[in-house]
Amino acid sequence: MTCLRLVLGDQLNPNHPWFSERRDDVVYVLMEIRQETDYVLHHAQKILAIFAAMRRFAEQLREAGHRVCYLAIDDAGNRQSLPDNLSNLLHLNAASRLEYQEPDEWRLDQQLRLYAEQQAVAVHCVDSAHFLTSREEFASFFGSRGRWTMEVFYRHMRKRHGVLLEYDGAPLGGRWNFDEENRKPWRGGPPEPPDLRPRHDVSALWRTIREAGVASFGDPNADALRWPLDRNEALQQLQAFITHSLPHFGDYQDAISAQAPRLFHSLLSFALNVKMLSPGEVIAQVELAGRDGLAPLAAVEGFIRQILGWREYVRGVYWSQMPGYERSNAFGHTRPLPEWFWTGNTRMACVRSAIGLSLTNAHAHHIQRLMVIGNFSLLAGLDPHALHRWYLGIYVDAFEWVELPNTIGMSQFADGGLLATKPYISAAAYLHRMGDHCSRCPYRRDQPTGPRACPFNALYWDFLARHAVRLRHNPRLDMPYRQLARMPDSHRQALSQQAQQLVGNLNSL
Repeated sequence: MTCLRLVLGDQLNPNHPWFSERRDDVVYVLMEIRQETDYVLHHAQKILAIFAAMRRFAEQLREAGHRVCYLAIDDAGNRQSLPDNLSNLLHLNAASRLEYQEPDEWRLDQQLRLYAEQQAVAVHCVDSAHFLTSREEFASFFGSRGRWTMEVFYRHMRKRHGVLLEYDGAPLGGRWNFDEENRKPWRGGPPEPPDLRPRHDVSALWRTIREAGVASFGDPNADALRWPLDRNEALQQLQAFITHSLPHFGDYQDAISAQAPRLFHSLLSFALNVKMLSPGEVIAQVELAGRDGLAPLAAVEGFIRQILGWREYVRGVYWSQMPGYERSNAFGHTRPLPEWFWTGNTRMACVRSAIGLSLTNAHAHHIQRLMVIGNFSLLAGLDPHALHRWYLGIYVDAFEWVELPNTIGMSQFADGGLLATKPYISAAAYLHRMGDHCSRCPYRRDQPTGPRACPFNALYWDFLARHAVRLRHNPRLDMPYRQLARMPDSHRQALSQQAQQLVGNLNSL
């Protein structure tokens, strides 16, 4: 009797235990479906990269001797939904068993659980064999603690997995966290390393996607797609990062530049999130590079913290808070996204650059997402749910388990402080200190009010004033609230008026 094994588009891990032996009674099922392309409006490169990687994965399974059923987006028999296709394939293959790996998104997890309950055949769910923690482990670790913090969790993970430790269990270098050393602006040197990623011509696939009626936005770059399509390419990208970028990653991980948008970031998040790479192997190779003297400890620790700490932490928050977390809106913000979120046509140079990069590359690094786009969105009172859907659609590495907590919790503080200890907001001074956009901007970073004043300034102070009851006792916001208290009433009123004018004309900024 036949067993169908479902492989989702973010489960492209050739090292999964499923594939350790070839079985004639097993058929692996992969499907391109409108259910997944249409639940939010996606960037063209995100659709292309996932579909192209799925097709490459299916080819490699066949070459390894596995039986594969692949439903392309334009197949006549494709019913364009996961349960409908599964029912049809179970019937066509006379299958007696269905197996699937744990989905990483709550909506798919629920869909498959409900589907399984309705089936006459046996349905079995297995672990995806990817993450370093289970779904339940995070909530169990924090238990009834009144405060969840990533740092506490990160130190636990370092000890548990023996990462960056001395022989006696102490942290390598005598410190757990080198974040204070990793906040330098980039002023033109060292030079941004060359982009060594391959170029893929997926123009034929793009025509198929368009002819199938799939809607998208952003630049498809279909004749030169830069995202890895299989594990070998992802491993090459990892090695290129360790060799050329890791040595400078720590110093400049928070820098933003119009001249060098990649700087020293790895761009490995897509490969990790579709499981071409495992977090364990990436951590191990980066740690080895540090111990071999190929990169400073601050850079190695800063990068490992993003994967061993933050990535596992946000996943834990996601599974402990779903469903319902996506509806969080602690500040009650409801303004729609300005039109320029879809065009990049804003005069604010830093925002124009960050959104323009996102539309062109389906990617922006974490400071562009958090401290430029997210910062503006929070200060302007944009609807966090609308912003969540935009982030989920535009970024090639965005899957809800990682994107939703980063947007709702980290970027918008819409969960009221469950995930982050303070709102990540700033006026123009921070953006000027960490970036090089202000000199090319028609707005003046040093002006709080007036027609040429940087919008971040008035919006920042007005945000603090409007939410003082909730935020003024936060110790991490003590300094700005003391500054606000010292301002003359007339200046605070002028800032408030300026902010109201700005939010009333967001599309014209």
